[in-house]
Amino acid sequence: MIRMGGLLRGALFAGALGVLASGAFAQEAPADDPVVKKAPPKSEKPDPMKRRITDKERFKQQKDYQAELKEGPYKKWLNEDVVWIITDQEAKAFKQLANDEERDAFIENFWLRRNPSPESPDNEFKEQHYMRIAYANEHFAAGKPGWKTDRGHIYIAFGKPDSIESHPSGGQYQRPMEEGGGQTSTFPFEVWHYRYIEGIGDNIDIEFVDTCMCGDYHMTLDRSEKDALKYTPGAGLTMWEQLGQSTKADRFNGSGGLEQLGNGPMASAQQSKFFDRLDQYAKLTAAPQIKFKDLEQYIGTAQILKGPPFLFDVRTDYVKVTNDTILVPMTLQIRNRDITFQTKDGIATGTVNILGRVTNLNHRPIQTFEDTVQVMVTAEELQKTQNNVSVYWKALPLRPGLYKLDIAIKDVNNPDHIGTWKRSVSVPKYDDDKLASSSLILADSMRRVPTKDIGSGNFVIGNTWLRPRVADTPTTPVKFKRDQNLNFWMQIYNLGIDEKSKKNNAQIQYEVLNVDSNKTVLNMAESTQKLSPNSDQVTVEKTMPLASLQPGKYKVLIKVDDGVTKQEISQSAPFVVE
Repeated sequence: MIRMGGLLRGALFAGALGVLASGAFAQEAPADDPVVKKAPPKSEKPDPMKRRITDKERFKQQKDYQAELKEGPYKKWLNEDVVWIITDQEAKAFKQLANDEERDAFIENFWLRRNPSPESPDNEFKEQHYMRIAYANEHFAAGKPGWKTDRGHIYIAFGKPDSIESHPSGGQYQRPMEEGGGQTSTFPFEVWHYRYIEGIGDNIDIEFVDTCMCGDYHMTLDRSEKDALKYTPGAGLTMWEQLGQSTKADRFNGSGGLEQLGNGPMASAQQSKFFDRLDQYAKLTAAPQIKFKDLEQYIGTAQILKGPPFLFDVRTDYVKVTNDTILVPMTLQIRNRDITFQTKDGIATGTVNILGRVTNLNHRPIQTFEDTVQVMVTAEELQKTQNNVSVYWKALPLRPGLYKLDIAIKDVNNPDHIGTWKRSVSVPKYDDDKLASSSLILADSMRRVPTKDIGSGNFVIGNTWLRPRVADTPTTPVKFKRDQNLNFWMQIYNLGIDEKSKKNNAQIQYEVLNVDSNKTVLNMAESTQKLSPNSDQVTVEKTMPLASLQPGKYKVLIKVDDGVTKQEISQSAPFVVE
C-alpha cells in the first residue's frame, strides 16, 4: 500500500536534494579570471525542509494520514485488538495522531501503562489480553468472530468469571422470588458471576440470553427476556399472577421499570435497583479501569492531600539472588486504628488499595505493583485490635543500583484518606571475591514452608516464611513484647572454599547487647561447616524468647570471620523490648 504521507515526505526530500545538487555545480569563478566574469549574486532559495508549512498544507497532511488510518494495521488495532479495553479519551487521542511514528509510540505507551512489570520485556497484561481474544474466538463465535459477541466482550475486558450458571438448552425454569416466582420455559441463557470487578463492585451477576436460538448470547438488563413464554397469553405465569393478584398485562405497563418481571412480593425492591442496574451496565460496557489510576497522581509528584494523611511505615531489605539480580523485600505496615472499617453481618472490614512504583535515575518506571488488601475482624474484637498492625509484603527483583521507590495508599472506605511514601533505594552489588551478607532481618514470626511453597508466596524467602518487624520511623528501632520471640535471619555470601577439603571454614559470632547497660545478654558462636559445609553461601536463622529480658533497648550483632579468605564482616540491628 502506497501512503500519501510517504509521497509527500519523498517529494520534500527530493526537492532538498535538487537544491543541494544545483549548488554544487554552480561554483563562482575566481575574481582575477580574465575570461569568466563574476556573475551577480543570486538570492538563495529557502530550504523547503526548514520552512514552516501553511495551514492548508497541514490540513492536507492530516487528511492524508486520516485516510491511511481507515485501512491497515492501525485500524485493526483500534477497532479490533483493543476495542473493549481502550478508553474513549485514548481512542480520541489516537485518531488525532498525525503519523505512523506517533501511532507506534502511542501503542507502546498504551501497553506500558497497563504492564504490571514495566521493566520486563514481557508484558503480562498484553499477553493475557491476546489469549483472551483467542479464547473468545474459539468459544463464543456465533456467525461472527467471538470477540464481537457480548460474551467475548466481557471475557476480554474482565477475564474468566468466577462461576457460570449455564442453561444451553433453555427449558423449564423455576423463577426465584425476585423474578416473580412461578414456572416458565426459557431461551438458552447464562449467568456469569464475578466476586469482584475493579471499579464496578462486589458480587457482579451478568446475564446473557440467546433469544435467536443461534448461539449468539447477548447481555441483557431485563431478566424477563429469557422467558420464552412472556408473550404467550396464559402461559408461564408468575406466582402473583397465578394467585390472581395481578395479570400478565401488568408486566408491560411500565410499572416494573427497567424489567418486565411482573408484580410480586419483591417487586418494589427490584424497582429500587433500577438505577443501580443501569449504572452497572454502563460500567460493564465501558473500558475497564486502569487499576488504581486515582493513586497515580500521588506517585512521583508533590500532590497536596485533601484529607488527613494516611500514615504507614515501610521497610526494605536486600537478599542476593544472582550477581545481577537482588531481591528487595518491601514490607509495608499500617496500624488498624488508621484504617476505616465497615461492619456488616458482624464482621468489620477495612480495605486498602496500594500502588507502588520503582523508577531509575532517569525517572523511567522499572517496576509497578498494585494490590488490594483487606483487614477483617469480628465487630466485638474491633476495639481490642485497634493497636494491632497489618503488614503487606512485596518482593521486588532489581539490578544493583540507585532507585526511587514511591508508594501511595488509599483507605477505600474513606476515599480522601490518602498516604504517600517516597524514598531512595540503593541496591547493593555483591562481588564474587568479597565476603558479604544480606540485610539482617528481625522478624516476629519465622517458620519453614512446605516443599511446594519454597521460593514463592508472601513473606517467603527461600524455604523460610518470615514476617519482618517494621519500625515506626527510619531512625527508631523495631519493637517487641516480652511474650514474643525474637527471630533473626541473614544470609552470608562468598565464603571461601578450601581447595583441599572443598569446605568452608568461617566462624559466626552471635551477640545480643543491652544498649543501656552495655552488657551482653547472649553470646554464642558456631561454625559454617555445621550449617552448610560445602557451600559458599549459608543462611543464619535463630529464635530467642524475650521473656527473660527486661524492658529496654537492645541490639543484635552478628560477626563473620572467614578463615579461608581472611575476611570479616558484621551486621547489627537494634530493637526495643516493651
